Amino acid sequence: AAGFAYATTETSFLVLRVLLGIAEAGFFPGIIYYLTFWFSARRRSSVMGLFYFGAPLSFILGSPLSGLLLDMDGMLGFHGWQWMFAVEGILASIVGIWALRYLVDRPQQAEWIPADEKRALIAELEEENASKKKEHASALSVLGNSKVWYLCAIYFMIQISVYGVTFYLPTQVAGFLGKKVGFMVGLVSAIPWICALLANATIPRYSDRSGKRGILAALLMTCAGIGVYGSATNYPVVGVLALCIASAGYFSCQPIFWTMPTRFLSGVGAASAIALINSIGNLGGFIAPNLRVWAEQTFHSSAAGLYALGSASFICALLFLLSIPLGIGSNTGKAGETILPVDRQGPSA
Repeated sequence: AAGFAYATTETSFLVLRVLLGIAEAGFFPGIIYYLTFWFSARRRSSVMGLFYFGAPLSFILGSPLSGLLLDMDGMLGFHGWQWMFAVEGILASIVGIWALRYLVDRPQQAEWIPADEKRALIAELEEENASKKKEHASALSVLGNSKVWYLCAIYFMIQISVYGVTFYLPTQVAGFLGKKVGFMVGLVSAIPWICALLANATIPRYSDRSGKRGILAALLMTCAGIGVYGSATNYPVVGVLALCIASAGYFSCQPIFWTMPTRFLSGVGAASAIALINSIGNLGGFIAPNLRVWAEQTFHSSAAGLYALGSASFICALLFLLSIPLGIGSNTGKAGETILPVDRQGPSA
């Protein structure tokens, strides 16, 4: 990322972008898999919510910082965008080196956990994995697992919707304020991410307490879609409020979603499924801007692009609802176990 400060040709830009994609590809699915070593299913939504603090926090702090760095245009002979890439890329590298030294792989290696708590945690995780119904647990066989592909479709629609907000939020706010992207726009752009932060602190925790998964995720995506629709306005207060609703819905929904793959997969199968879902889903980041441009050009309206992205949220909400009868998004009990419909033909279910 820091190297983009010196990208001066199309070739250098594309080479760096490919290298950045390779470098970051394993991070997100790796973290989700890593958390399964430390937390049981009954707490995983709350923990994923805490992990997802990173996204809104980065926007809350990063938007004003990026604005300040862009305003440094010309300082020491560098453009503002060069300052932004260099400073933010170096900061990320420092955190990565620190994390490598600080984090341990599993509870067995954590010297800071008391022995009795460590034994209880390990026993709980082993019992949970032993009780799972293993479904195509090898690395390659997840390609033939219909539930995995269904989750790919859900995450694909989530990412189309999310990128519609994250890509365009600063420019939308700039349009509301009648200003160019800079420090002031960065401050106002942080407001929706504060709402997303509060939602991540509460809604995934509620999901764990109540056991609601698919139905709650569907409700959140519906609210997010309404927020995107509402952001197609010329009224600044209404537009920012709509973006707050959209951001809160999108980011609090995803921690709930990521509890679903590990409900029926574990070990190598879970890691492979998470990586596949993340890879397919992130293609939505390519589709979203193209979909918005296509809608705006086809219908000759800037609002049409937002309506197209908001519609993806509603489709995603429907997929979440359909995941309930499939057993993927069904409610869980207090201990994190799946509550499945009763088979009236006999007790074998």
